[in-house]
Amino acid sequence: MIKSLIKKVTAVMILMSVALFANATPVDTYQFKSTDNQKRALELAHSLRCPQCQNQNLIDSNSPVAQDLRLEVYQMVDEGKADNEIIEFMTSRYGEFVLYKPRMEAKTYILWLGPLGLLLFGGLIGFFFIRKQRIAEANNQDLTTEDQQELDRLLKRDGK
Repeated sequence: MIKSLIKKVTAVMILMSVALFANATPVDTYQFKSTDNQKRALELAHSLRCPQCQNQNLIDSNSPVAQDLRLEVYQMVDEGKADNEIIEFMTSRYGEFVLYKPRMEAKTYILWLGPLGLLLFGGLIGFFFIRKQRIAEANNQDLTTEDQQELDRLLKRDGK
C-alpha cells in the first residue's frame, strides 16, 4: 500500500517536473519567396528593438507587439521593400527607440560622443592629480642644508 503510494507520488512529481521544463512558446512560421528574403527579414528583426520589452529584439521577444512587428517585417520584405524603407516605417511609427544602433544625428551626439567625452574628462583629472602629487613629492624631498642641520640636531636631542 505504502509502496504503491510512493510510486504514484514519484510518478506525479516526475510528470510535473517534465511539464515545468517543457517551456513551449509559439513559433512564427512564415513562408518566404526566397532564402534571401528570409535572411533579410531575420537581420531586420534582429536589428529592431521591441517597443514593449525595451531590451529585446523582435526575434527574442514573445510580446504581442513583437509578434505584430515580425509579421509586419515579413510582409514588407515579401512585398519587396528595401531595408531602409522598412526601418524608416518602423522609426516613423515607434520612434528612434526601435533601433538598436541609433543614427548619428544632432539629437544622438550625446549617445555617440558622451562615453568618449567622459573618458577624456577622467583622463584629464587623472593627469592633473598625478602631476600635482609628483610635484608635491619633489618639493618634500629637497631639504636645504639648514633644514638638514636642524633635523640632525633634533634627532640627536631625541636620541639622548
